[in-house]
Amino acid sequence: MQMGVRRSSLVAPLQLMDPAALLQALQWRYAVKVFDAERTIPAETWAALEEVLVLSPSSYGLQPWKFLVLTTPELRAELRPVSWDQSQVTDCSHLVVFLRQRKVSEGHLQRLLAHTAGVREILAESLSGYGELMRKDLIHGPRSQMIATWASNQVYIALGNLLTSAALLGVDTCPIEGFSPADYDRILGLEDTLYQSTVVCACGYRSAEDRYATLAKVRYHNHELIEHR
Repeated sequence: MQMGVRRSSLVAPLQLMDPAALLQALQWRYAVKVFDAERTIPAETWAALEEVLVLSPSSYGLQPWKFLVLTTPELRAELRPVSWDQSQVTDCSHLVVFLRQRKVSEGHLQRLLAHTAGVREILAESLSGYGELMRKDLIHGPRSQMIATWASNQVYIALGNLLTSAALLGVDTCPIEGFSPADYDRILGLEDTLYQSTVVCACGYRSAEDRYATLAKVRYHNHELIEHR
């Protein structure tokens, strides 16, 4: 498949999952506190999870993000002290740093429009109305003053997509907000780039020593959280 081309006609018919299996996977997952440092996610499984990140939805389809996948032990050891010394940073198989764009410019809109036209084999001019919609909202509209918040919201959509998909593949995760974004940006050489660290996710396999694996999941009752009208 050509990179960037993800038409439904190019994939096999959807194989529906049993609802019980989905809920079982979500009951199984939790924020891992202790990873098995000796276990590595198989390459094929990790490749699928990277594709999950790329396939994540975003407002306007603008994809104002980048995902840094860190497997170098020395680099992760440098990040651990600025991550509240959490062992997940160094002991997981793959550490993903979710980056958001610091700004959205006309160039970013034009890039998406050109790529869309190429992938869907349509005239770029046919997307002029869509471009103007994005322009009025993200560049000239009130939301242009809160692009950092908007972009961060998009990143968290991708994070949620990764957490759920990983659970369906039997891969453990731990989302991490306990870190210093400024120090991450410094260590990762992001200070003078378009991107900024937003949230981190450790991925791998739980250790048998993690007592949290057997604790009951604490959630409020459905009727307290879901309202039908």
